[in-house]
Amino acid sequence: MDKRYFSKKIVEWYLENKRNLPWRDTTDPYKIWLSEIILQQTRVNQGLPYYSRFISRYPDVNKLADAPEQEVLRLWQGLGYYTRARNLHKCAKKIKNDFKGVFPPSFGQLKNLPGIGDYTAAAIASFSFGQQVAVVDGNVFRVLSRIFGISIPINSTEGKKVFTLLANKLIPKDTPDLFNQAIMEFGATYCLPSNPGCVDCIFKQSCKASLHSSQSLLPVKLKPKASRKRYFHYLVFIKGKSLLMKRRQQKDIWFGLFDFPLIENTRPVSLKKLLEKNRLLIGLNSENATATETYKHILTHQTIYCKFVIIRCVDQLKSTGNEGEFYSLRKISRLPKPALISRFLDDYSFYS
Repeated sequence: MDKRYFSKKIVEWYLENKRNLPWRDTTDPYKIWLSEIILQQTRVNQGLPYYSRFISRYPDVNKLADAPEQEVLRLWQGLGYYTRARNLHKCAKKIKNDFKGVFPPSFGQLKNLPGIGDYTAAAIASFSFGQQVAVVDGNVFRVLSRIFGISIPINSTEGKKVFTLLANKLIPKDTPDLFNQAIMEFGATYCLPSNPGCVDCIFKQSCKASLHSSQSLLPVKLKPKASRKRYFHYLVFIKGKSLLMKRRQQKDIWFGLFDFPLIENTRPVSLKKLLEKNRLLIGLNSENATATETYKHILTHQTIYCKFVIIRCVDQLKSTGNEGEFYSLRKISRLPKPALISRFLDDYSFYS
């Protein structure tokens, strides 16, 4: 397919079919950056209310930089991948302190900021500053692999180079922003992973995947490593209308968020064995410690199987001062927490 034809055709399609999204009609790098960070690993309909809340609370990068980290994490709660939120905050601080609150205009400078990689740097550089640098995300991989019939795995080193090179050859000098928006939009709304709109597709006469009925085979992706299984028992100590919680310090999932004292095992363990062996639970029995059903929580590379052990006999808590402190339910509602903890709190009506 002629590259100029492809670029012209997909921009025309975009101008007629684009969704009305709040970050589309702006060149403000702050709003574009914020939307791109939120939409990483997140669907548009899920990310949109978070974007609106962040813009309302922090209308510019300086306001975000001045916010306490825990407040930012709390506003982010429910989106997952909390490293994004921490890097968002770090990046805002760096822009305020090192660039006087103004986003640097070049792709290279943007890429050196915390939490900004090639994809986000290209988005800001093209959407805000008109630079001719291609955005390559999952949607772009899918569109290019199908239309041009490329079977190199998209998550391989070679694949990333090949697709990035092709995208940068396709992007026009005069409308790099529209081209990047167009190809991402085409992949997100039309050239879908399953049931793509091939019948009415503007490229159906020249798309290699359509001509060879290989839509389901492209793009090719190397199989991921097996998901790690983890087995949690969260200890929920109750004192009146307060619960014992602590801020996670270890460099693991949910770093910086609040959860309950945790016992982790390599395999499922019965409540009886848990009560017998853990120092925090010595003296307790099934009459004053009950376990919930198992909660299954799926993350990118791991699956957590979790039970919450509800303990009302707090006088027997053998505290060493490292288990945390008791917080009122009102305070807990404002603490940044993993979605798994919020699910449990909602299920057991602690806030009602």
